[in-house]
Amino acid sequence: QVQLVESGGGLVQPGGSLRLSCAASGIIFSIYHMGWYRQAPGKQRERVARIISGGITNYADSVKGRFTISRENAKNTVYLQMNSLKPEDTAVYYCNAYYSGTYPPSDYWGQGTQVTVSS
Repeated sequence: QVQLVESGGGLVQPGGSLRLSCAASGIIFSIYHMGWYRQAPGKQRERVARIISGGITNYADSVKGRFTISRENAKNTVYLQMNSLKPEDTAVYYCNAYYSGTYPPSDYWGQGTQVTVSS
């Protein structure tokens, strides 16, 4: 059974930092592309950051220079370091694991963790 378990969300003041973690089980973690998505109330889910199995990363323009995605294959864990947080970063953050080598592609989601940026 595949599980993605996010942690690290919470309430933080503008300008503060949070580190999200996503622990995966039931998959061969190292071959999966891992991503962080977020969904704010009344808005569509958007991709925030992605790290492919080879380690290349990409980011949404809105978080470039502030967020850093990383992975630790030995721990089956992906992280999202979020610095200089803004109120518009408030959302539920979801972890995603994606592998295109199966048909259909393997695509898994965590349950989400709330991040609230407010003074």
